[in-house]
Amino acid sequence: MNDDDLDARIRSGQALSESMGNFHVTGWEPERRLLQAAFTVRREYCHSNGTIAQGGFITAWLDAAMAHAVIHDTGHKQSVFSLEIKVSFYEKVGPGEGRVEARVIRRGKRVAFLAATLYTADGKLAAEATSTGMLTDL
Repeated sequence: MNDDDLDARIRSGQALSESMGNFHVTGWEPERRLLQAAFTVRREYCHSNGTIAQGGFITAWLDAAMAHAVIHDTGHKQSVFSLEIKVSFYEKVGPGEGRVEARVIRRGKRVAFLAATLYTADGKLAAEATSTGMLTDL
């Protein structure tokens, strides 16, 4: 791969998506301001002999879902820069398929309040996040 190919993958978001276990949006419910996304928890994202996902990856999946919720809620006109994020971990997340749901709780002119939940491969609630973010034009 040459530098131009890598630059194109970075600009398109493809490289980031791949590095996050092929994170991708699977649904958007505008009336509920609710976004669904999926990803694969790879063993290389895990500690404890490849059995428990590292918390930074879990936080990244929650954060990405909340950002995509803003993008969809604004008709692809804005995204969000996280100003703060709080994550609560309830269950271990192991290798396999994962899913996350994110909601826009309130969006003003400059600030958005967001929430997200992450589920294990067998559907257990594993983590929740809330975030405050600064809106930015795309």
